[in-house]
Amino acid sequence: KDILKEAKRAAKRAAAAVSAASEAGVFGFEDHLPSLLDSFTLQDEAINFGTKKGVAGMSDENLRAMRANLLPEGSKVYYDTLGLPAGTKREWGDGYEKVTISPRIMDESTRRERIKISEVMSATERRAFEGTEYLNPMQSTVFEAAFLSQENLLICAPTGAGKTNVAMLCIVAHLRDKGVLDGKIMSSSLVSGFAPRKKVIYIAPMKALAQEVVEKFDSKLKSLKIIVRELTGDMQLTKAEVASADIIVTTPEKFDVVTRKSGDGSLCQTIGLVIIDEIHLLADERGAVIESVVARLHRLVESTQQSMRLVGLSATLPNYSDVALFLGVNERGLFYFGQEHRPVPLEQQFIGVSTKDRYARERKMNEICYNVVSDSLRRGHQVMVFVHSRKGTGETATALADIAAKNGELESLFLTVGTESHGAAYGRYSDRVAKSRNREVSLHFTNGMSIHHAGMLRHDRKLSEQMFADGAIKVLCCTATLAWGINLPAHTVVIKGTEIYNPEKGGNVDLSILDVQQIFGRAGRPQFDTFGEATLITTHDAFLRYLNLLVRDVPIESNFIKQLADHLNAEVVGGTVTNIREAVQWLTFTYLYVRMCRNPLIYGITHDQKEDDPSLQGRCKELIHTAAKLLDELRMLRYDEESGNLANTELGSIASTFYIRTDSVATFNEKLKRMQSPQDKDLCHLICCASEFENIKVRQDEMDEIDNLKKRCYLEVDIPTDEFSGKCCVLLQNFVSNAKISSFTLISDTNYIAQNAARVSRAMFEMALKEGKSSAALKLLRLTKSIDKRIWWSQSPLRQFTGEIPDQVLKVLETKTNGGKNSYNSMENTLLLLELQPIEVEQLCHFKKGGYKIQRLVSMLPRVDVSCSVHPITNSILNFCVHLAPNFEWSSRWHGGALGFWFWIEDSDNDRVYHHEHFLISRRSHVSPVDLEVKVPVFDPPPSQYYLYIVSDTWVGCESVTPVLFKHLLLPDREMPYTDLLNITPLPVAALEEPDYLEIYRSRFAVFNPIQTQLFHVLYHSNLNILIGAPTGSGKTLIAELALMRLKRTKPESKCVYIAPLKSLARERLKEWRLRFGPTSSTNWKILELSGDTHHDAHALNEADVLICTPEKWDLITRGWRGVGLGSTNSIAASGKKFVKLVGLLIIDEIHLLGEERGAVLEAIVSRTRLISRTILEEYRSSSHQANVINKITGPASEHDITRIIGLSTALANPRDLADWMGISDVYDSSIACKGLYNFRPSVRPIPMDVHLQGYPGRHYCPRMATMNKPAYAAIKEHAPNQPVLIFVSSRRQTRLTALDLISFAAADGNPSAFLGCDHNYIEGISETIVDASLKHTLVYGVAIHHAGLTSSDREVVESLFLNGSIQVLVATATLAWGVNLPAHLVIVKGTEYFERTRFVDYPLTDVLQMIGRAGRPGYSKQGVAVVMVAQEKKAFYKRFLYSPFPVESCLQPRLEVNINAEIAGSTINNLSDAVGYLSWTYYFRRVQKNPSYYDAPTDGAKDKFETYFYGVMKETLTRLEEHNCVKVDREYDDWQLSTTVLGCTASLFYLDYRTSLQMESSVNVLQKSIVEFSTSPHPRANQNYRKLELSILDRAIMSIAWTHEFDDLPVRHNEEESNARLFAALKLGPSALSLLREFCSLMNASDSDIMGDPHTKCYLLVQAYLSRTPLPVSDYVNDTKSVLDQLPRLVGAMQYIVQSSPDRNGSFDIFCMLTKIKQSLNSRSALDYDPLLQIPFMTKSGASTLETRGIKFQEIFQSDILAVGDTLKEVIPNDSDRKKAVNFVRSVPIVSVGKTTISQSREITDGKHTRKCRIELHVIAGNVGKRMADDGLINLSVSIGLPLRQLLLGHRSVRLNCEKKTFTKTIEIHFDWNFAKTDADVQGSFSLNVIREDIRGLDLQKQIEM
Repeated sequence: KDILKEAKRAAKRAAAAVSAASEAGVFGFEDHLPSLLDSFTLQDEAINFGTKKGVAGMSDENLRAMRANLLPEGSKVYYDTLGLPAGTKREWGDGYEKVTISPRIMDESTRRERIKISEVMSATERRAFEGTEYLNPMQSTVFEAAFLSQENLLICAPTGAGKTNVAMLCIVAHLRDKGVLDGKIMSSSLVSGFAPRKKVIYIAPMKALAQEVVEKFDSKLKSLKIIVRELTGDMQLTKAEVASADIIVTTPEKFDVVTRKSGDGSLCQTIGLVIIDEIHLLADERGAVIESVVARLHRLVESTQQSMRLVGLSATLPNYSDVALFLGVNERGLFYFGQEHRPVPLEQQFIGVSTKDRYARERKMNEICYNVVSDSLRRGHQVMVFVHSRKGTGETATALADIAAKNGELESLFLTVGTESHGAAYGRYSDRVAKSRNREVSLHFTNGMSIHHAGMLRHDRKLSEQMFADGAIKVLCCTATLAWGINLPAHTVVIKGTEIYNPEKGGNVDLSILDVQQIFGRAGRPQFDTFGEATLITTHDAFLRYLNLLVRDVPIESNFIKQLADHLNAEVVGGTVTNIREAVQWLTFTYLYVRMCRNPLIYGITHDQKEDDPSLQGRCKELIHTAAKLLDELRMLRYDEESGNLANTELGSIASTFYIRTDSVATFNEKLKRMQSPQDKDLCHLICCASEFENIKVRQDEMDEIDNLKKRCYLEVDIPTDEFSGKCCVLLQNFVSNAKISSFTLISDTNYIAQNAARVSRAMFEMALKEGKSSAALKLLRLTKSIDKRIWWSQSPLRQFTGEIPDQVLKVLETKTNGGKNSYNSMENTLLLLELQPIEVEQLCHFKKGGYKIQRLVSMLPRVDVSCSVHPITNSILNFCVHLAPNFEWSSRWHGGALGFWFWIEDSDNDRVYHHEHFLISRRSHVSPVDLEVKVPVFDPPPSQYYLYIVSDTWVGCESVTPVLFKHLLLPDREMPYTDLLNITPLPVAALEEPDYLEIYRSRFAVFNPIQTQLFHVLYHSNLNILIGAPTGSGKTLIAELALMRLKRTKPESKCVYIAPLKSLARERLKEWRLRFGPTSSTNWKILELSGDTHHDAHALNEADVLICTPEKWDLITRGWRGVGLGSTNSIAASGKKFVKLVGLLIIDEIHLLGEERGAVLEAIVSRTRLISRTILEEYRSSSHQANVINKITGPASEHDITRIIGLSTALANPRDLADWMGISDVYDSSIACKGLYNFRPSVRPIPMDVHLQGYPGRHYCPRMATMNKPAYAAIKEHAPNQPVLIFVSSRRQTRLTALDLISFAAADGNPSAFLGCDHNYIEGISETIVDASLKHTLVYGVAIHHAGLTSSDREVVESLFLNGSIQVLVATATLAWGVNLPAHLVIVKGTEYFERTRFVDYPLTDVLQMIGRAGRPGYSKQGVAVVMVAQEKKAFYKRFLYSPFPVESCLQPRLEVNINAEIAGSTINNLSDAVGYLSWTYYFRRVQKNPSYYDAPTDGAKDKFETYFYGVMKETLTRLEEHNCVKVDREYDDWQLSTTVLGCTASLFYLDYRTSLQMESSVNVLQKSIVEFSTSPHPRANQNYRKLELSILDRAIMSIAWTHEFDDLPVRHNEEESNARLFAALKLGPSALSLLREFCSLMNASDSDIMGDPHTKCYLLVQAYLSRTPLPVSDYVNDTKSVLDQLPRLVGAMQYIVQSSPDRNGSFDIFCMLTKIKQSLNSRSALDYDPLLQIPFMTKSGASTLETRGIKFQEIFQSDILAVGDTLKEVIPNDSDRKKAVNFVRSVPIVSVGKTTISQSREITDGKHTRKCRIELHVIAGNVGKRMADDGLINLSVSIGLPLRQLLLGHRSVRLNCEKKTFTKTIEIHFDWNFAKTDADVQGSFSLNVIREDIRGLDLQKQIEM
C-alpha cells in the first residue's frame, strides 16, 4: 500500500510539471508520463523492500558460515552470548569501578575419580611422590598417557592445577623405561651420562622458576639417586656435570644456545624427554626461541630415527590444537582443563581507578589495596601484595602501615605478636630479623609485614619467605618474580598496578594477562582454603583491556618471522641446514608454519595464494630466501642462489655462539669498516650501538642524573646522551666504575645493559680478531674483561682478588704504580712489587703486615713468559716456534680448573693479525710449558719486527707483548725444480724380459704408466741411486719393485730392505709382496717383516731376501754393523752385522717424511747406510783376495756404492738437497733433471683429480666436526652418488659419529640403505661375524668404519667389502691413507687436525696429500674428486700450499744425542772430529748451509763460521751425553777423545732415549738397596717376607720402567685422568700404590687428578690392567696398551743389561731374576701376585683354592699323565668341554728339567780374567705345542748362575728352544769369572742356578751347583 500511495503522489507531481511546461511552450513530454504500477511490479517491490539487507538479512546458517570464515581457524567457537561469566557483579565506587567474578565450581558428578598412587606404582616409583597418597582429578585423567605411554603430551590447565606432578609422572616413567631407577645405568658415571636418550630436560620460562623446580625435583628424587642440575645464565655446568646429570632444568634461551652445538657428547644426543613449562609463551617475543628449539628437536628425531618425548605444560589456551600440532601431539595426548579444575576455586576482582592525576591515582590505589588487605586480615587470612618495582615493595608496605595506624587497626589486624596462633612464630624470627642487614626487613617486621624482591640478599629473601610461610607476618609485599619463582601461596593475592617497566621496550607496558593468571594462581592454599581471592587494581583504561582479554580468547600467534634470520643462521652454523630445501623443511616444523596454514591472512598470505599453494611451500621458500639474502649481505653465511646452497662463515658462527642479532652485525660491519684506528671510547660507543640496546629510551626526568653520571665516565663520551647509544655508553661505564645510581629506571636499564654488554663486546672482539684487526681486537678484549670484572685496565689488577686487600690500600697502590687512564701497563707496574722486600711493600702502600700477602697475590696474577725463535721455511713463510711458560702461582680459589689465554701474531705496520689461537692452561698443566709452531706469511721487503701478544681471556690487565726482530733473518732462495713428464709411448710389460717377472705382471696390466715408462731404464738397467718425487697414486710401489727385480736379477745373493714409515704400511707391503714374490709365486723369495709387532732371530733375518721394516727397526739393526760394543746381549743389533753387509738395495718409501717427527731416524739410517757402503767397499778394495767376493756381490767395485738407495716421495720443493744427501750427482742443468733425480709436479697423476677446499668456522673442534657431516653427505650425493667414497677423520670416535650421521641423513632422505651395494640378507649375515658393535650397526647400511682399534678380522672384512663394492662409504682414521691401498672415486678429508697430548694440532701437509691421493681408481675412474674440509682460518693456508709443498727440513738436531751415542757405542765415532765428520754425511749438514736462519746458524755464509757452528753443536751434544753417563769425554786433547759406557751401550743396543739409561741405573740402585737390606735381616729367605719383598720390588720395577722417557708422549686425552682414576679404583691397588705414584710423580704438591693425568701413571695402570685382565674403561686404551706392551720387553731387557754389566753389585742375581719374571708375567698375562693355577683356562679362584687345600701344586699337574690331569681338574672344572680345553692347555706346555751340570777345569784368559764354563744340560718334553703356541713352537728360557748369599750374578744365558721335536736335550754354556767367584768371602762351595721360563709362571727351576 505504501508503494502504491507513493506512486500515485509521484504521478500527480509529474502531471503538474508537464502542464507547466506546456504553458511555457514546451511540448513532447506527454508520452513520458509514468503510468501506474501494475500488480506484478508491485508484488516484486513489496518482496524487495520487505527483505532485510546485510547481516540482518542473513539466515542463521549463512551467519554461522560467515563467522567461521572470518574467525581464524583453530580458535574457540564464537559464543552468541559473549560477555562476562554468569554471576559476575559490577559495582561503582568513589573514583573506581569494580567487577567481581565468582569462582567456577566443577560439577562433582563429572570429576574424575582420584587414583591411589600405591595401587599403580612400584615402591621405587612411589618414592618420587612421597607425601602424596592420591593424584588429583586432573592428574588422574592424564595418568595413563603420562605414565604408561611414551606419547607426546600437551596439558592445558590453570595455574595451581598440579601440572608439576604431571611432569613428575613423565619423568619417573622415562627414568623407569631407561633403566635408571633400577640401577641398570649408574647415573653418577660419565659413561651413563652419555647413554643414548637418557636425560630429561625441563625448560622453565624464568631463572627463578628454574631454581624452584630444581629444589623441588631434587628433594623428591634424591632418594632415588637422581641428579638434578640447573643450567641457566647464572649456573654454568662443566661437561662432567652435564654428563652426570639425569635431569637438567634450564631456560629456553640457554637450551637454544647449548643445543646449537651438535656432535657426539653434545646435549642433544643424550636427551630422551623434554618438558616445556608455560609453553603459552609462544605468543611472547621469547616464543621464537621455543619454536626454534622444538623445530631442532623434531628434526633431530627425524634424522637420527631415535624417539624423543615432548611434553608441553600450559595455562588455558584458546587454540591449543595448534600448539598440539606444533609439538607433534595426537588426540590421545591432548588434554584441556578449564578454570573449574583449580584445586581451590578462585574469586577474582578487577578494580579500575578512574582518577587521572598520577599522585591521586596512587593514593586511591593504596586505599583500595588497604581495604582489600584489611578485609582479608579480619577474616584471619594472609595476603600477598604484588607490585612491579623493588622500590614499590617498601613504599606499599609503608603506605599500608600508615593507613592502618591512622585507622587504629595496625596492632589488631597486622601484628602477630601476642596472638595465640602465630605469636610463637613471631618470637622465633625476632632475633633473626634483628641481625638482618636490610633495615626495611626489620622495619616492616615490626608492622607485621615484610618485603621480597630480587634486589635483596638471598638470606633476606629466604627469611621473608619463611616468615610468611610460618605465619610470623601476615602481609608480604613482593615483585612478580615471586609468582614464578617460589611456590608460596596465600589466601588473598593483590596486584597493585599493572604498569611494568620493560628495558627492551624502553618504557612502561601492561602486565601480560599470562602474568596476571600466574600471580592469581598463588591465591588459595590447597588443603587449607575452600576458595581463594585475587584482586587486580589498575587504571580504568587497563581495567577494560583486562576484562576484554579475560572474556575474549584470542589465539596466540607466532613471532618467529621477526627473528627468522637469526635462527636460520644458527641452524646453518650448526650444520643442520645446508641449502634452501632443508631450510624450508626446517621451517615447516615451527609454530609459525602451523599458524600460517591456519590463519594465513595475518601473515600476509592472500586467499588466492593459499588456494594455489595449500602447503605454503612457496611462502616458506620466499621467507627463507629473504632471510638468506640478508645474511649473505651481512657476510653471516654464503648463499648461492643458483644452487640454493648455504654455508656458514666465521661471522655467522660468532653471531650464533654469542646470540647476536643480525641488526647488530650489520651495525658492527658498517662502523668497524669506517674505523681505521679506533680508540677505546669509539669501541665502547660501538658496543652500545648494538640493536640489543635500541629499546633503551631516554626520559626527560633522567637527564640531570645522566649528565652527572657522564661527568664521571672513565672514557670520554662524544655522542649526545639523548640518543640510546649515548645513554647506554654512560650507564655502561658507570657500571664498570661501580658508581651509585639513584633512579630506579636507570638502575633497571643499567642491569639490562650489563647483562648484555659483555656478550656483545666478546662477540665484537672475536669478529675483529677473525678479520685480522689487531688493535681493535686487543681493545675490545680489554673492554670485555672490564665489563665482566667491573675493573678498568688502568686500575690495579689486584682488585680482582675481591675482599683480600682494603680499598684504601688499592687506591694508594694505584696512585704510586699506575700511569693514568691511558696507561695499559698496570700489570708491569704491579709486578715490580715482587722486586721489593715485604716490609718495603707495606711502607709503600700503608698496609701494616700486609706486604707478604700483597706479594703472594701478585704472584698469582696470570702471566706467561714468552720466548720465540723464527725459522724461515720459504722466502714467504716463516715458522714461529713459540715457547710459553706459565709463571704464576696457581690457586684453585681464584683460577678455578683452567685459565684461557689468547695468543696472536701481529704485524703492527699494517695492523694485521696473521695468526691467532686460544689455549688453556689447567691446574694440572700450568707447571708445564706450552710449545706452539705457527706458520706466518712474510712479505718483501720484510718488516723490522712482528709482535707476539699473550692476553688473558678473563683477567684484566694480564697481558704481555713480545717483539720478534727480523734484523738477522735470512730468507732462503726459492727453488722448485720439476721434471717434465715426457710424451712417450707407454712401455709394455714384455720389457722386463725375465719370464718369472712377466708372469707376475702380465695378468695385472699390459703397459706401464707414463711415469714408470720414463723411469724404466734407470731403474731396471742401472745401479744409480734414485730419488723420485711424484704424487700419491702414481705407481711408486711398482717403481720400487722394478729396482728390486733389478737387484735380484743381477745380484741374487744381495738383500733388499724396504723401509715403511708406518707399521700399517709395512704390513700392507708384506701382504702384497708375499703374494707377488713369496713362496707361492714364480720368484719364491723369502719376505720378512720386522716392526714393533714382530720379532725374528738372526737365522731368519739372514735367510730373508727382502726385509720390510720400520725406520726404527732398521736403525737398531744397522747400529751393530761393526759388531763391536755388543757384549753378550742377544739384541737384534748384535745379529745385524752379517745382514747389513749383504744389503744391496735400500728402498725408503715416503722419504719426504724426513721433515716430520720421525725424520731424524730416516736421516740416521740413510746416512749410516751410505757410510757403511763406502766403508765396506774400501775394506774390499784394500784386500785383493776379496776381489771375487766384491764382484759377486756388487759388480765392478769402482762403479758404485755397495748399497743402492731408492727414495720414494711426493713432489718436493728442494729435491736437489735430498739428492745430494743420497749420493745422487749434483750436476744440474736447467733443461734436464739431475742424473737419478726425478721430481714430477703434483698435478702429474695417472688419473686427474679435482680438489674442493671448504672452510668451516668455529673455535671448538667437536662442534666444528659435527657441522661438516651434512656437507660431507651433500658431497657424496653430488660427486659420487653410486661410487666408492673414503672419508678420513682424526679419531676412532669421529669414525663412529660420522658414520652414524651419514646414515641418519640418508634415512631423512627416505633411503637409509642408500650406501648399500649388496643384498640385505648377505650383509646382515656378514655383520653377525663382526666384533665391534659400532661397525656391526653401521655395516648393514653400507657405511663402514676402519681404525686401529678394530680386530684384524674386522678390518679385513671391511676392506674386502669396500673393494668389491658391497659397501659404498668407508670412514677411516688418517692412518689408513698410509697403510691400506683402498682407492675411491671421492675422498673427503673431514678436518685436518688431530689431538696430541693436551691440544689439537694440524696434520702435516704430507699426510693431507697422502689422503687426497687415494682419490681416483686406476682402471675404473677417469677422474678423482677430493673434498678437503678445514677450519675457516686455515683455508687460505691450504689453498696456497696444498700443491706448493714446503722444503723438507732436517729434524736431526733435537735427536742428535741419540744418534751420536749410537755411533760412539758402535765405534764409528772416536773423537770430536769424527763426530763433526759424521754430520757431513747427514741431510742436516746440507740444510744448515742452505737455510741457516731455520737452524739458528750464522747467516753470513762463511765456511769457517759454519764449521765453528757444527763444532759448537757437537760439543753441546757430547756434554749432554756425558752428563747422562752415556759417554766418557777426554778433554785433554783439542780433538776430544770419546769412548762409550755401559749406559751408552744400553741406550744404543736397546734403542732407548739417551736419558733413560741413567733413569734405569738409578732404579736398579734402589732395588739393590732393598735386596741388601733384606739380606742383612734375620729373616730366612724362604718365608713369606721374601715373597712380599719380591712383589714389592717387581711392582717398583714396573713403575720405574713406566716412568722412563720412552712413555713421555703416551697420549693422555681429554678427561682421561678421570678414566685413569676409575681404572686405578678397579685395579684395587691400594694406598701403597698411590704413595708410590706420588713418589715417582715429579709434580710438586700433585693432587690425585694431577697424578692420574700423568702419561707415566697411565702406562703403569695399563700394564697392571693387562696383567690382571681388568676391563679397560675406554676403547682407546686397547691400542695404547698394545703400544706400551711393544716396548716393555725391550725396556726390561735394557734394565737386565745394566744389572748384567755390573756383576759386582750386591743383589744383582736376585734383581736379574726378578726382572725376568716381569717378562714371564707379560708373556703369560698373569699378575705377579696371582696363583699360577689361574693360568689354566676356566680355572677360578675358588677352584685354585680347592686344589691348594688338597695339596696339589701347579708343577704336579704338568708332571701327571693325561688321565690324572683330567681327574684332578674334574672337581674344579665340572663342564666337560671346558675341562677338555684345560687338559689340552696342560698338554701343550713343554716341560723343561735340568740334567747334568759341570764346571770346566780348562783355563782361559780373557781381558785379564780367569774364566770358566758352566755346562748345563736341559731336558725338554715338548708336548702338543701346536695346540697353544703361535710362535712356531719357540719358548724362551733365562738361565743364570749366581752366588747364594750376597746374590751376585756370575753369568747369564738366554736360550730359545724349538719344541717341534717331542723330546730332546739342549746343552748350553755360561762363562763366568772364576777369580771373582773364589774371592767372594761368602762362598760356601756352591753356586745357585735359576732357570726361568718366560712363557709361563710356576714352572721355574732352581738348583745348587757344587764348585
